[in-house]
Amino acid sequence: MKATEQTLQQILRALRKVAEKFPNDVEASILTDIHVRVNQDTGEVQFFDDDDRELTRCVVEQWIDNKDDDFYDQAASVFRGCIEKEKALVDNLSILKPYAFVLEDEDRDSIAELYVADDDTVIIDTELMKDLDKDLDEFFENLLKS
Repeated sequence: MKATEQTLQQILRALRKVAEKFPNDVEASILTDIHVRVNQDTGEVQFFDDDDRELTRCVVEQWIDNKDDDFYDQAASVFRGCIEKEKALVDNLSILKPYAFVLEDEDRDSIAELYVADDDTVIIDTELMKDLDKDLDEFFENLLKS
């Protein structure tokens, strides 16, 4: 599933609305994660804090009645891309670090950690990590030969 421009704009707009709830000019005093709940049947995307208070919501038309088996993997990739585009905004919310953006299904089951805002930790998209073990093994093998 390739995200449409409309899908990307809806998610980016929702991220900005979340950021409005935690403006960076306010001293960080809140300890929370951002939970992103996606409903595969309705296309509804909701953002919550740890206390289950809704921060914002939107409906992604492209995701309504999506029956793909790897829907959540694809959605996670779209969210990660949008978060990366708004990295400066997402990294500077008035929330005590570390905090995370966590993808959940409609039953509130955690699917994936989308992003960790911390000065020392970075979550990398799984597509980038594919075959990393093999590459590292080859690197060390060549290094030991030298």
